[in-house]
Amino acid sequence: MGTVAPNLMEVSGTASVHKENSVVANPPKELDAGALFVLKSEGSWLHCGYHLTTSIAAPALLSLPFALTLLGWVGGLICLALAGLVTFYSYNLLSLVLEHQEKLGHRQLRFRDMARDILGPGWGKYFVGPMQFWICYGAVIACTLLGGQSLKFIYLLSNPDGKMELYQFITMFGGVTIVLAQMPSFHSLRHINLVSLILCLAFSACVTAGSIYIGHSNKAPVRDYTVKGSAKDRNFGIFNAISIIATTYASGIIPEIQATLAPPVKGKMFKGLCVCYSVIVTTYFSVAISGYWAFGNQAMGTVLSNFMGDEKPLLPTWFLLMTNVFTLLQVSAVTVVYLQPTNEVFEKKFADPKMPQFSTRNVVPRLILRSLSVVVATTFAAMLPFFGDIMALFGAFGCIPLDFILPMIFYNVTFKPSKQSLIFWVNTLIAGVSFLLVGVGAVASVRQIVLDAKTYRLFANM
Repeated sequence: MGTVAPNLMEVSGTASVHKENSVVANPPKELDAGALFVLKSEGSWLHCGYHLTTSIAAPALLSLPFALTLLGWVGGLICLALAGLVTFYSYNLLSLVLEHQEKLGHRQLRFRDMARDILGPGWGKYFVGPMQFWICYGAVIACTLLGGQSLKFIYLLSNPDGKMELYQFITMFGGVTIVLAQMPSFHSLRHINLVSLILCLAFSACVTAGSIYIGHSNKAPVRDYTVKGSAKDRNFGIFNAISIIATTYASGIIPEIQATLAPPVKGKMFKGLCVCYSVIVTTYFSVAISGYWAFGNQAMGTVLSNFMGDEKPLLPTWFLLMTNVFTLLQVSAVTVVYLQPTNEVFEKKFADPKMPQFSTRNVVPRLILRSLSVVVATTFAAMLPFFGDIMALFGAFGCIPLDFILPMIFYNVTFKPSKQSLIFWVNTLIAGVSFLLVGVGAVASVRQIVLDAKTYRLFANM
């Protein structure tokens, strides 16, 4: 696109005729196999809500009480609320840009398509495309690690003296993921993601109830809400906490989720976001507040670790088992959702869009490549059980640009709001502050890797 259309509210009748003519002059291109098979546009706004919730409201939210230990009550709750408002606004801007491009006859199905058409070919090919791919694949590795840790936790609950090691549980989880990875399209995950939404509500309710129970019991730890550490540690802790909160709200695949909507898409994404954020508000704030209230500045990286106590569990075994099963099942759905960009890339390169989706020509490479991608992710998860620290660095460089910076740029470039308008300066401010957070968050992540490096060991049984 050589020129960008002005704001939809300012388009005159003459411009509308011009748009219609341009659509006729530039008919939609033939879809490649990745768009045709993986990003099928057949879903409703409810299905979109299920996909959004699974991509955002994941077990990573169990780290929110720990984030509050680095910020305190006031700072923590302000950051939690502000990140929610900014991401809801950001994702809605992305949706408006996508709807606008569809109206012009250029429906964009992928993040890299948006970058290519709005910012130029190099942005899509060399920046946004690779960054999104590695962030999503990194999320698959991190989820596989978390799934293995959940399995090991369940095993030790039932067999405290068990000798099995973490890599064995990661391998088991990887085996299940190989089966789920064969789901043919993003749209085909809609029922799995509905179950995932319910599971998110379930494990969050369990964690909240468990925290409240412990907080009122005689097993409750002595609660201290002061922020620990030296001035230097507290300053780094603030940015570490902001990175944690930003990552829990991150998605990175908003255009791909909107691509699953059956046309016309106008207004559907907003409804899906409302479904998603109703779950987010319910789960994030209940887990963060109850976990921090119960454990104070002793809250660990995941609040489930606090439930185990120093000598024996603080909750009944059956309750801990149930909570971890809910978490395990939900993280398996999250893993498959973040496999979709990888599946789409493979499908585009190796499938034939002129052949049926389930023809032998397309099924065989799909089965091999998807299985291989899961095997590689499982190997990395087993080999690098400290991958969470590395993912924090990736998150600073990837999640914040994709979800906090690019949506603002896309909107300003597409609609060209007046430099005297509020929306222009709000978008510019959010993008500018987020850009600073990328640098500071990266430094804080590298510092944490250096501090933890002495505990790193390949295939460690953590």
